[in-house]
Amino acid sequence: MASTRLFSSSLCHTCRQRLLPAHTTLRAAAFSTTTPLLRDDDALAGLAAIGQRSRGAATTNNTRTAPRSAAPRSFPPSGRTGEGPSISDILDETPGSLFSSDYMDNLSSSGAEELPHRLHIYATKHNTHMTLVQPQRPATQTPSSGISAASASAADMNKKIDVLLSLSAGNIGFRKAGRGSYDAAYQLAAFVLKQIQEKGMLVGHTKLEVVLRGFGAGREACTKALLGAEGSMIRGRIVRVVDATRLKQGGPRSKKPRRLG
Repeated sequence: MASTRLFSSSLCHTCRQRLLPAHTTLRAAAFSTTTPLLRDDDALAGLAAIGQRSRGAATTNNTRTAPRSAAPRSFPPSGRTGEGPSISDILDETPGSLFSSDYMDNLSSSGAEELPHRLHIYATKHNTHMTLVQPQRPATQTPSSGISAASASAADMNKKIDVLLSLSAGNIGFRKAGRGSYDAAYQLAAFVLKQIQEKGMLVGHTKLEVVLRGFGAGREACTKALLGAEGSMIRGRIVRVVDATRLKQGGPRSKKPRRLG
């Protein structure tokens, strides 16, 4: 009886799997419990799908548990307090409109009306000076200048006036040491206030600003005149009192004090 020999394959299991037909591999993969390998695009699509499912689940849970909030309220844009175009709209439509002559005239005229007149009181040790100043404007628009628009010359039309009145104690008859006295300053203040009222230098709703400078006797004298009967007509126009006294900080050496006796 002939003996039977058993032949064993010399190929390993991995090599045999490679030599199997393609349909066999697909059939085996169909019954596999592991997730098949995907290409890069398919993997990204799978991750996106997983993310969408997780976000959808979270939204569903929030919708079920969170209370319904009120509808958002609409507010007007910032800087728009009322109806009408804003500054940005005007600039976008007509960029050069604010720089035209009409706009500049309106701005200059409105600014001149709002600025107050100033009454400067400069009280030194030897004299007192009082000056009434208005915002600079043409001479034809200043009643106290005596220049009318009908009879004004070309030079008068271009003339600008800011100083309306400027007087000191010497202009009303005081001489030498008498100009620095309290009485001289009080009479000067009374005379200036009378001139302002008679010549109509403060017409309409003109406001007045008092600027004090120095600590001479005229400082208190002019203050008393403004608070007394002499200043009753213009006292209500005063909107501000300013002290413009110059104080030296360092600087050159002062003059030696005068000593008598």
